[in-house]
Parts: sequence; C-alpha cells; structure tokens
Amino acid sequence: MLPTGSDTRVVELRVHGMMGTTPESLVSAVAAVDVAGDGLGRVVRPADRLLRPAPGPVLRAEGRSVPRVVEGYVWGAMTSGGWAKATWALLFPFALANMAHWMLPPVPRGHRPARLLGGVLRALLRLAALLLTVLFVVQATVVTYDLLAVQCLAPGADCLGWVPDWLRRAYPFRQAVSVVPVLLLVLVLHRVSCVAWETPSVPNPPEAPPNVRVDLPGRNLVADPDTPALRTLHLVAALAAVALALGGPFAAPDPVRAFVPWVVALALLGVCVAGTLLLDDPRGVTPGRGGRWLRAAFGHVPGRVLEVLGVLAVLAAAGAVDPVPAVPRGTGITVDTVAAALIVVIVLFGVLLAPAALFARRTWRELPRGLRPWAGGWMAAPVIAVAGLLGGGFGAGLAITLRTVIGFDAMNLPPGYTSVTLLWGAGGVLAIAVAIPSLAVAAVRLLRGGHTAEADLLGADDEARRAWRLADWQRRNLHRIVLASAAFLAAGTVVAVTMRLLGREVAPWLAPFSAMGVLALGLLAGSLLRAVQNAAREPEAGRRLGILADLACFWPREAHPAVPPCYALKVVPELATRAAEHLRDPQTRVVLTGHSQGSLLVVVAAARMLDSVNEPERLRLGLVTVGSQVQWAYLRAFPSVVPFPALAATAAGFGTRWRSLCRGTDPMGGAVLTWNRQAVDGKLLGTGLRPDGTVGPLPAAVRSPTDALVLGADHWLPDPMHGPFPGRRWSPGVQAGKNYTADPEWDRAVAMAAGLDPDDVGGLPWPTRRLV
Repeated sequence: MLPTGSDTRVVELRVHGMMGTTPESLVSAVAAVDVAGDGLGRVVRPADRLLRPAPGPVLRAEGRSVPRVVEGYVWGAMTSGGWAKATWALLFPFALANMAHWMLPPVPRGHRPARLLGGVLRALLRLAALLLTVLFVVQATVVTYDLLAVQCLAPGADCLGWVPDWLRRAYPFRQAVSVVPVLLLVLVLHRVSCVAWETPSVPNPPEAPPNVRVDLPGRNLVADPDTPALRTLHLVAALAAVALALGGPFAAPDPVRAFVPWVVALALLGVCVAGTLLLDDPRGVTPGRGGRWLRAAFGHVPGRVLEVLGVLAVLAAAGAVDPVPAVPRGTGITVDTVAAALIVVIVLFGVLLAPAALFARRTWRELPRGLRPWAGGWMAAPVIAVAGLLGGGFGAGLAITLRTVIGFDAMNLPPGYTSVTLLWGAGGVLAIAVAIPSLAVAAVRLLRGGHTAEADLLGADDEARRAWRLADWQRRNLHRIVLASAAFLAAGTVVAVTMRLLGREVAPWLAPFSAMGVLALGLLAGSLLRAVQNAAREPEAGRRLGILADLACFWPREAHPAVPPCYALKVVPELATRAAEHLRDPQTRVVLTGHSQGSLLVVVAAARMLDSVNEPERLRLGLVTVGSQVQWAYLRAFPSVVPFPALAATAAGFGTRWRSLCRGTDPMGGAVLTWNRQAVDGKLLGTGLRPDGTVGPLPAAVRSPTDALVLGADHWLPDPMHGPFPGRRWSPGVQAGKNYTADPEWDRAVAMAAGLDPDDVGGLPWPTRRLV
C-alpha cells in the first residue's frame, strides 16, 4: 500500500444505478448541492444548512480518521423526465434491435471466415432494423389512411360525427389526414436520432470495432454518437414505403401524377436497402472498415436532398389519391410485405449466427460454464426476434386501440392484422401452458430448495434464505425467459404465417386465440401509452419507465439511428475527467463506486483511466462495484464489449484496489470477481481473479469486523444486516438491492479501494455486536 500522510484524503465518487435516484440519497445526506456538471450530468455533494458543500464522514483506517469527500454523479435526467423522454419508451423495439448488435459474438483475430460472417451478420442486423422502422411508419399509415381517412371520415360514415360532411368531401382534407400525422412521426424520429449529449473533449483510448474482442471493458464504446448516413437511410426508406403504400407497392398506377411518385419511391427504397447493407461503419469508428464513401454519399447535403425527395414523393402520392377509394389499395399488402421481409431477415440472421457463435467459441471455451456467453453466443437472435415481434405487435395494437376508443364497429382492420392477433394469441396460450407448471415446479423448489454456501455461513434466517434463492433463480434464468418468450412468439408466428400463406380464414377453433391476441395487443398499446402519460406527469413514474432506457440506451447507435442517445458516451468521459481532476492533488485518493448499472459505468471509466493516467496517479485510484451485473449479465450477454480477458486485465491493473459488495438477496446484483463458491468445513472457498489478474483458487473467506464474508475481492454482506451499529443509519429487514451504504462494510471496502488498511484502526474499533 502507498504510504499515507497527515494530509491524505479520500474522494469517493458515487454513481447510481437503474431507475435513477435523488442527489440526497446518492450522497447519503439530507441535502445536496451541485458542485459541477451541466444539468444532465450533475456532480453533487452533501450540503450544510446554508446549502454549502460539506465534507463527508471520515474513514477509519491506518489507525486514525481519514478525511473523506463524498461526491455523486447523477445521470438520471438523460433517461427520464418530461414528455420527450417518456415517449422514448415507444421506441423500445428500436433500442432492442440496436442492442442486439452489441450482443454479437466476437470475431476471433486472424479468422477470415469468421470476419466475413461477422460482416454479413452486421449487415443483416442493420437491414432488420431498417425494416423495423419501415414497418412502424407503415403501420402508422394504416391508422391514418386506412382506418381514419378511408373508413372513419368517409362521407356519411357514422364515425366522428362532429366532422361535417362538407369537410369530408373537400379536397385535400382526407388526403392531409392520411399523411400529415405520418410526416410528423417521421420528423419525431429524425429529431430523436439527432439528439446527442454534449461530452467533454478528453483523451479517449483508440477506437475499436464493436464486433471484435477488446483488451479493456467498453473499449469499443468510443465514437461519434451521431449517425447521419444511417439516419438518412431509415427516414428516406420509411417515406418511400409510405408513398408506395398509398398507391399500391406492386402495381404501377395508371395516372402520370401517381406513376411518377411511385417510381421515385421505389428507386429511393432500393437505394436505402442497398446502402444499409453496405454501410458497415455507421459511426465512422475505424477508417479501414467499409462504408466510408457511403457516409460521404449520404452526408448532410445529399441526405437532405434525399429526405426532401421522400417527402415530395409522399405528398405527391397522397395528392394523387383523388377520390379517396372506398377500399384502400396498398396499405395492407405493404404491411404484409414488410413484415414478411423482416421475418425472412431475422430467420436468416439466426441461421448464420450459429456458425459465427461456433467460430467464437474458441475465445471462451476455457471458461467455467457460469462465465460463458448466454445461449452459446447466439443470444442476439432471440433479442432481434423479440424486437420485431414487439414492433409489429405495437403497431397492430395501436390500430386495435384506436378502433376501441372511437367506437366505430364497422371499422375493418387490414387482413394481415388477423394473423398478427393470431400470432400473439397462440404465443400467449403456449406461454401460459408452459409457464404454469414451470412456475409451480420453480415455486416448490424455491420453498423447499437447498442451501447456499454464503447464506449458511452468514446465518441468514428463513425469509432471507427464500429471498436469496429467488434472486439466484432470477439471475440464472433471465436469459432463459427471454429465449422462451422468443420461442413462444416464434411458434405463434409459424401458425399465423402458415394460415396466411395457405390463404385460409381463421378456423372457428382458432377464434379464441385471435380474440386473446386482440386483447393482448390492445393491452400492450394502451398500457404503454398510459405509462408514457404517467411518466411525463410524475417523476417517480418516469424513473420506473426509464428503466427501459437505462438498460437499452447504454449502447451507441450502430444498427438503428432512431434510438435515444447513448448516455455512456457522456457519463464515462465525465467520470474519468472528474476523477483525473482530483488525482492532480498528490495527497488525494479517488475511489469510483457504482451501484447496479452504475457499476458498469465505473468499470468502463476506471479501465479507460488505466491508459490515460500516470503510474503514481493509477496507484491512488480505486474501484468499488456494488450490486453489480457485470459478471452474471454483461460478461455473458455482451462478450465483445465485456470479455473475460478484459475483466482480468482490469483486475490486474487495480490489484487489491478493486472491491465488490454483493448480497445474495439482490436479484440484479451478484459477485464480480469470484465464482464456483462452496462451503467446506465451515469455510467459504471459491475460484476467482487474483490481484495479479490470474485465475485460480482463492484463500478461504475471512469474516470482517462487520460480519461480512470477504472472499478474494468480493464482500458478501449479511442480509438482514447485523446490528444496529452505533453512529450508523439502521435499516431493518431484508434489503435486497437497497441501502448498501447503510452497511458498515461499505466504508471498509472504500478504504481498501483507496489503498488504506481498514483493519488498522488504532483506538477506533469497528462495532461488531448487536445492540439490544
């Protein structure tokens, strides 16, 4: 450990996790005040009664009290708050498609077939994301054109009676109703894709492709957050599809005024599909990758020209629809065509992903089973499938919800929507049929289940043991739930597509499935819209809804441009900058502490600082991960972003200054640096990362003065806490993922991460007995 002096102090920089938190809760104070930041990324400290920054509680280490400054980085405003961010939840299918790109298995170095296959997979993902955008916008056209303009606003229709008949007959009223809302929707997608958080100009590590294993965690999360070329391709393709839907996608219209926009739209759509397949580097990460000339071809000026052409094609196609037909010609078949193309692309992607995962297996086959990627590296396939099914289901649910709200029973949905309702109904019935016995068996096992080594040694009571087993079950089976959901919906898709291809009406015995699908889709759309409304009005509801953005919007735009901006591209450099500012004082030691999702942010920031600070500063930098998903989720779901060798390299860089706090009752958090734990002769043994980054058996866990079990760098906290302890906040009962800072082991972990000896407390002993 570094020698300490009388001027030594510790700066603890905390980062919160999902669902956000208040600044006061983050720094464990009754009041907090901003000391830096721009409003989106806020650096706060505890405040006194005059709202001045106040010091934090001292650390007991090295035989004395060491001054500590507690700071918190609040980033919740980037994912929740206000109508704009609340509506981002509607783009969750897009965010899933983008996230699937980062779940691709790594391409082994020097393996040419794997590299070529990786390029094909990335192209298919971009094409699937493009089709998802087109499907979303075309389904909106079904609502505005087919349901409203053609049926509801038809002259003499008993729907929206407050609209006068003369206005229904007036040109171009119904044409405007058809396309103006759709154009506004495309504008919203454009605005969302243009949002990017301002980041400081700090030294970043060299950029790396996203589909190649990196040397440090998150090394490939460095790039320009804007993707103008990909944005242009998506928006123009959506506009072109709308123009084709208005006039019919396959049959050329007879009038010249309708034929010209049809040809232009067809040409634009072909250009966008080809450009999407070839644009292998939307963010311009590495100049050597394909797509550099395409980024220039679809740059600012050419992109605006194409977007204007797309808008003009839509307006011309809408203007040519005169008179408005009693039965729309192209919307239904356009939705069917786009959905069929999306299904084909997703199936092809899943088939080709299997050999890519086999090629990548050489990078993880030496790891224990619990550290290998989920589904053998094939997890991106069910994720993109769920994205497509959710996107198509939400569009159909929106039409069903509109019909219910308007109350116009004579309103007919496109024929393909019957297949969608059948898909969701059949998938839901299969899920229920399998879930009921599965959950019954799981419940019996959880109630009667065996013991866990940590819970036995920590003396957990019955309630804590049940919470421990439930949390462990959730962590082990989360990916299986996603796989099962995708499988059930895929089975429903097979039923629906088969019925559609055979051209058969829904059989009477299948009618209940279709009715159940209507109910499910209506609830999906209605509940999501209601959640958006509540999130915009109530901050607490906004934080709950923001959990979707916290999970999916961590990733930069790579496959889909119309997703909320990646907050990691702002948080990570600002954390590194703030820590570097404190390290300029040679008497200051900085400890980055992150809870839940914040643990991944501080790991990436700390790993980045290993390359950007000098050796004396690196020795004064520490890391504490709290309730972290780094090992059980991110290491296994994103093997190219957080590969195990990168985690080991980071552990070697910090040595004993990386500590991890975990509770077995926390369903979202777990161990980070140890695995294969077992109890032998009343001692906790296990394998893990040693301070030098090597892997091997660890010494038996020791019990800390606060009754925590410390195995390697992982601190297993008792839950409920043992205590109360004098001078500390007390929180009774099972805490799960809450109130980690209330446990006195927090201070011990911070002291150890700062390179201090918390066991050498001189005349300041740790309180270890319960007060009665």
